Amino acid sequence: MSTVEKLLKYVKYDTTSDENSTSVPSTKGQMVLIEELKKELEELGLETKLDEKGYLFGFLRSNSDKKLKKLGLLAHVDTSPDMSGKDVNPRIVNYEGGDIVLHEENGIVLKESEFPALSGYVGQELVVTDGTTLLGADDKAGVAEIMAALEHIVKDKDFIHGDIHVAFTPDEEIGRGPHHFDVEAFGADVAYTMDGGPLGELEFENFNAASAKVTVRGRNVHPGTAKDKMVNSIFIAMEYADFFDRNDTPEHTEKYEGFYHLNEFKGDVDGTSLDYIIRDFFEESFEERKKKMLVAADALNEKYGEGTVTVELHDQYRNMKTKIEPHMYLVENAKLAMKKAGVTPDIKPIRGGTDGAQLSYMGLPCPNIFTGGENFHGRYEFISVASMDKAVEVLLNLIEIFGEEEA
Repeated sequence: MSTVEKLLKYVKYDTTSDENSTSVPSTKGQMVLIEELKKELEELGLETKLDEKGYLFGFLRSNSDKKLKKLGLLAHVDTSPDMSGKDVNPRIVNYEGGDIVLHEENGIVLKESEFPALSGYVGQELVVTDGTTLLGADDKAGVAEIMAALEHIVKDKDFIHGDIHVAFTPDEEIGRGPHHFDVEAFGADVAYTMDGGPLGELEFENFNAASAKVTVRGRNVHPGTAKDKMVNSIFIAMEYADFFDRNDTPEHTEKYEGFYHLNEFKGDVDGTSLDYIIRDFFEESFEERKKKMLVAADALNEKYGEGTVTVELHDQYRNMKTKIEPHMYLVENAKLAMKKAGVTPDIKPIRGGTDGAQLSYMGLPCPNIFTGGENFHGRYEFISVASMDKAVEVLLNLIEIFGEEEA
C-alpha cells in the first residue's frame, strides 16, 4: 500500500477522543485501530508491546555494527472532538485551482478565497473530506508515514539503521497523550513526533497552556418580584468576560502572540460557567495571564459579594523549547533530512501543543515534523499526497543520518 492508501484506510476508523470520558483510551474506537496497527507492525517483523491503556510500542532492531542512538518516532491515533470523525468519506482530487466542492447538496465548499494556501497546491493530488466530518490526517497521516517508512526499511536489506522505536498513542487531542506513556519502557534516547502541518514545518517551541473554569453564582426569584432580590449570573459572567481584551483572542493573534480563548459560555440566572484556555509562549507573561483571571474574579466578588465568582486553574503543558535547546542537534538533523529531500525547513512555533511537549519534560526530547496537512480539526481539512510522500522521504533521511552518528 502507498502512504496515501494507508491514510485512506486509517481514517475509516472512528477514533475521536472524548474529554468527558474517564477511561483510557477515552473511546473504544482508538483501541480498534491500535490493534490493527499492532498486527501491521508484527507483519513487518517488529517486536511489539501493547498495554491495556492503548499505548502501542514497536521495536525494529539495529542492523548496524556501530553503537547508535535509539531513535523514537511517534504519532497519535485519536482525532479531535471538535468535529465528528465517524463515517469519514475521503476522496482524492486532482487540484487545478479555484474552489473545491466538498458536498454539493449541502453547499459545503473549500474556497480558495477563505483558504489562500490552496493556491500553492495547484497540480497536486489532495485528499479531502465530503464536508460532513473532519479528515483525520491529524494525526493518521503521521501514522501512515511512519508505517510507510518502516515498510521501506524492512524491504530494503541494504538500508543501515540503528534501533527504531515506534509509538502510536491515544488521546493526544484532549491533552492526555503522555499521561500514561512509559518513557523507560519505550527506551528511545531521542524522538520525533510526526504531527505537524504543511510541507517543511519543523517545530521545537510550543505554547505554555492552562485551562480555567469560571463559575458565577446568581440568585433566581420570580421576575415579577425580583427588584433588589434577583442576582443574574449571566450579566455578571458577561462582566467577567469584558475584563479581557477582545483582540487578545485566537482569531486576532498569530506567531508568538498568546491569547485567552473563551471556549464555552453557558448558564442561566442562577448560575453560569465560562470555560477558558490560556496560551502564551513566554513563562512570565503566561503567569501574568493566569493571575489576571483571578484578579478579575476578585474585582467582581468585591462588587457582588464573596463567592460570587470562583476560578479553577489547571496547568496543561509547557513550552518544550527549554528541553530541546540542550539537544539542538535534533533540530539540525531534521533540517538536514529535509534539505536532502529537497524540502525547505520552515521553523516556527507550534500555536498549540503536541505529545512531544510533555514527553520532552519527561526526559525524552522530541521535536515535531510536518505531515503535510492543512486546516486540521474541521470539515475543510485536506492533505497533499506529494507532501505525505516527502514526509516519508524525510523520515528515511533522518533514520539514515542517525545511522551514521555514533552514540
